[in-house]
Amino acid sequence: MRCTAGKFATIAFAILAGVQTAAASQTDVSKVVQTYSDIALAGYEDSLTAARSLSKSIDVLVKTPSAEALLAARNAWKAARIPYMQTEVYRFGNKIVDEWEGRVNAWPLDEGLIDYVAPSYGKASDSNKLYTANVIANRNLVVAGRKVDASRITKSLLKDKLHEAERVEANVATGYHAVEFLLWGQDLNGTGPGAGNRPHTDFDTKNCTGGNCDRRIAYLKTSMQLLIDDLDEMVKNWQAKGKARQELMRNENAALVAIFTGMGSLSYGELAGERMKLGLLLNDPEEEHDCFSDNTHNSHYYDVLGIKNVYLGHYTRTDGRVVSGPSVSDLVKERSNDVDVRVRTALDAGTGYAKAHGAETVEAYDQMIGEGNAEGNAVVEAAIGALIGQTKEIERAVAALELKPIQFEGSQSLDDPSKIDKK
Repeated sequence: MRCTAGKFATIAFAILAGVQTAAASQTDVSKVVQTYSDIALAGYEDSLTAARSLSKSIDVLVKTPSAEALLAARNAWKAARIPYMQTEVYRFGNKIVDEWEGRVNAWPLDEGLIDYVAPSYGKASDSNKLYTANVIANRNLVVAGRKVDASRITKSLLKDKLHEAERVEANVATGYHAVEFLLWGQDLNGTGPGAGNRPHTDFDTKNCTGGNCDRRIAYLKTSMQLLIDDLDEMVKNWQAKGKARQELMRNENAALVAIFTGMGSLSYGELAGERMKLGLLLNDPEEEHDCFSDNTHNSHYYDVLGIKNVYLGHYTRTDGRVVSGPSVSDLVKERSNDVDVRVRTALDAGTGYAKAHGAETVEAYDQMIGEGNAEGNAVVEAAIGALIGQTKEIERAVAALELKPIQFEGSQSLDDPSKIDKK
């Protein structure tokens, strides 16, 4: 069974705003951009700190394998997702982030590339020659017609030879989801309760299950080192002289476009569409972002919270410190208090519905989207509706600021669901 999601061409919709620049305002736009950048820096710093804590938990697991150590590592992985998901709003509109994101958060993931899988996974795929390459079990591979020495699991092997190998996006060899799969294993429960259930003995070289425990440990530790390297790189990009921050500071109106592009695109096409509506249309438990751990509900919530953070110019760090300052909300309020109230109300509704659909008091997200689960489907559909609603209010804010036309990411599951292959 794969963690997989449909990949469709982006169908963008336009926000038709009349003029090319934001109208004059009392709020200093440069300070709004500074707040936006400061929140990014804090979010990536928190993500880096959490990844380092996760790495330490993994060190304990491989040194003294036990069920308790594995559970602690899994909990550390979930904790690491909290600050990172709040940064996803920076992906759309910031080229530096978008080009980097695939290394750390790419999905879908054909897990047979990495490790052993259940027979139900199948032995081959017409779209991926490396579908069951099983790097952990095989020291010699053929990638794009060339022999690859995989005797040592190194950073170079994972990031340069295997990640998105043969231009197949599902060949995800690095990032959060590679680590997630290694910690949980496959979720073979379908729309029933339960997540992946990899035994801790898969990391016990003295009592090894699953075979190749030494190489599995090497893969897990190496992928963590890469994740830390990548997060450290993004922290540097948002520091005072970092590339991402400096790029925004060059043109204030372009920066505002980037900010709203991130908010609208994550809200509509990415989250409401590709990550939620698609799975609901297909009733497919594999169409969930954190599919091995059943942590998808949390990822959705913190994605939505990240949008709210950016609009309000307010982020609460992992240690409780607050980063805040002039925001796009301030700019919108100067032009129209009514529009600002509408956006704030919609964002409150969006985070509320996202939290409700992820409460998991009764069932997990992959159960909620299952066929025949009318109550669960309705909860998810309500969250999608709230996201579409907040996107419309974000459009209204763009118009109030008289920014140049913006295109948000679209999703075929929202824009033309009749073309979704439900086989």
